[in-house]
Amino acid sequence: MKTYLRLLRFARPYGDFVPLYIVYTVLGIFFGIANFTLVIPLLNVLFNTTSTHTTDAPAALPAFSVSLEYIKLVFDYYFTKMLTASGKQGALAYVCGVIIASVFFSNVFRYLGQRLLTKVRARVVQNLRGALYDRIIDLELGYFSNERKGDLMSRLTNDVHEVEISVVNTLTAVFKEPLTIAGFFILLFTMSARLTVFTLVLLPISGGIIASVAKRLRRQAALSQSTLGSMLSVIDETLGSIRVIKGFNAQAYILGKFRAQNDQYARITQVIDNTRDLASPFSEFAGVAVVAGLLYYGGTLVLSGQAELTASTFITYIILFSQILVPAKALSGAFSNIQRGLVAGERVLRVIDTEPTIRDRPDAQLLPPFEEQIELRDVSFSYGDAPVLFDLNLTVKKGQTVALVGPSGGGKSTLADLLPRFYDPSAGQLLIDGHDVRDCTLHSVRAQMGIVTQESILFNDTIYNNIKFNTEATEAEVIEAAKTANAHEFIIKSAEGYQTMIGDRGGRLSGGQRQRLSIARAILRNPPILILDEATSALDTESEKLVQEALTRLMASRTSLVIAHRLSTVRHADEIIVLQHGRIVERGTHDELLRREGGLYQRLSQLQTNAALV
Repeated sequence: MKTYLRLLRFARPYGDFVPLYIVYTVLGIFFGIANFTLVIPLLNVLFNTTSTHTTDAPAALPAFSVSLEYIKLVFDYYFTKMLTASGKQGALAYVCGVIIASVFFSNVFRYLGQRLLTKVRARVVQNLRGALYDRIIDLELGYFSNERKGDLMSRLTNDVHEVEISVVNTLTAVFKEPLTIAGFFILLFTMSARLTVFTLVLLPISGGIIASVAKRLRRQAALSQSTLGSMLSVIDETLGSIRVIKGFNAQAYILGKFRAQNDQYARITQVIDNTRDLASPFSEFAGVAVVAGLLYYGGTLVLSGQAELTASTFITYIILFSQILVPAKALSGAFSNIQRGLVAGERVLRVIDTEPTIRDRPDAQLLPPFEEQIELRDVSFSYGDAPVLFDLNLTVKKGQTVALVGPSGGGKSTLADLLPRFYDPSAGQLLIDGHDVRDCTLHSVRAQMGIVTQESILFNDTIYNNIKFNTEATEAEVIEAAKTANAHEFIIKSAEGYQTMIGDRGGRLSGGQRQRLSIARAILRNPPILILDEATSALDTESEKLVQEALTRLMASRTSLVIAHRLSTVRHADEIIVLQHGRIVERGTHDELLRREGGLYQRLSQLQTNAALV
């Protein structure tokens, strides 16, 4: 119930719909019940038990009051008047006319209530998906290393949809049906308290069985949602690795993985549906059994003359009680359906409740424009319990280019990720002009940095929009950035120039073209601090030459931190930092490090030189 109510909070503000919904629901229930109470005078007319002089009817129109008694007296007044004036046929026409009007208003108010619930459903889904997406965007990079992307996609799509169909769509059952049942029972108590108490003894038995079915459904639904997330992860991996799959003839292998997840999901879904579908027929059977017992017990009382009901009133009582089965069946069905939606809702809320570890402090300040230096002071970092960096001390003066080199796994990319606060140091400080970046807002820190990575991150959009990305640049500025990045020439040769769509992740472009677009995007941003993470390592010689020229222009007059495997690309760096096992083992210029006999940098340089000769 706690999860259900929390999901409904996403429908706020409640004042937009709750008051009207209550009014529409109450009026709809009132006119719906009135339809069946009119059966009594209808049966009396048909069975010829109505006298033209009814002693209970008021002689004059009663004074207005908000009560069922007032409505009954008004009906009896006009019924008697019609009976006297037009006889039983006129009275029959009058009753039929009132039934038609009552049914009309019942359905009008039910429709108006459904319109409001449609608004609630749309708002809950919109706000829930928006809150989930906002949280995913806010979470630190480390979170995505531990979570499957397919599972997150499942929560954004399937789980939110499940909340919509299984939770929000049951609002009618959860709120309207209990009121309807209560309304029927109030009327039944007024007709015969003895018979109504008899029915209340039998109903809780079926309710207990339905509750046990719902509890079982909840466990199965949790497993179902988890399996679906795993299956979507396999799909995501397949789409992202289709070249490798085909290249290694691994279609059968990957298909086997998918089929295993798909078969498991199908089996669980079938069990859930079978269990859920059991609730509705069982509640109907239990209801009919109660009605049969009531018919026998009440009929015995009527036949023996012990009941306070007439034959027509008893028939109406049976009809009214049978109508309780409709909302009761809807309520039991909703109670079963809602379990799957609650599990989906819990999965969504679990992500929303995840607090980002990298976030602005309450008193965070704006980082002033970069003027002097970047400093790492005794910086250490760990991924969980695994230490990666140890007591690093490094100073990068404004305008300098500092290169990070060393064997894979030495901590180069991790060190670079600390600068834009993708991660925070486990110990020590990272200072920009003496300001600890943890004391500054994330936006102000990242606004002063441009990042070009080994893998070009592009979007399924036009070339123009990929370069302009999140800036207010003019078309002329975009073109100038493309020229600086050596990208303008291939862009204008494209089918639609700057308006050419580049496909998913830039799949329609070559690696060098993608990288030059990334550089153009960074140039347009014009950041004072630049982070280059192996920006040329995956390119052929010709592309590398073009990209390196673009990078040289980009790095001009900027403070640059360059991660490189190819030592030839950083020989002009002001300082080269050699990292191994998370520690700085060497530092100096290219020439200084080459002269250091037995040094790691010298050994790496010799290995690359020999590899090039071969």
